[in-house]
Amino acid sequence: MELSKYFKSIVEQDRCAVVICNLEHEIIYMNPAAISRYAKSGGVGLVGTSLLNCHSEESNRKIKKIVSWFKESSDNNIIYTFHNEKENKDVYMVALRDEMGTLIGYYEKHEYRNVEENKVINLLDKPIDK
Repeated sequence: MELSKYFKSIVEQDRCAVVICNLEHEIIYMNPAAISRYAKSGGVGLVGTSLLNCHSEESNRKIKKIVSWFKESSDNNIIYTFHNEKENKDVYMVALRDEMGTLIGYYEKHEYRNVEENKVINLLDKPIDK
């Protein structure tokens, strides 16, 4: 079964920004949340540009060091990079690998610590229409 359309749908529905880069640090994909979040910096126009152009020299040094660490072993797949106090989230860099385990790129993963503000909807208490 071809799963790529399902995986793409998962990423596109994510409320967190997802920016995927290849090993040359070129932005190859941004989900709708990322396009919106980075609109002032160019939004979808950032696709095809270098992620390194969006960061400081210090951040670029860290990004390159992490990618080198990913390359060292197929077991090196995720690393915690920092906590963003202002947005109350943890940030990770995640390795992307092909079916053979070869590193093909990376992305930054955001995990918000905020309690969900949406109302819980209990569909089990409602009759099911047939």
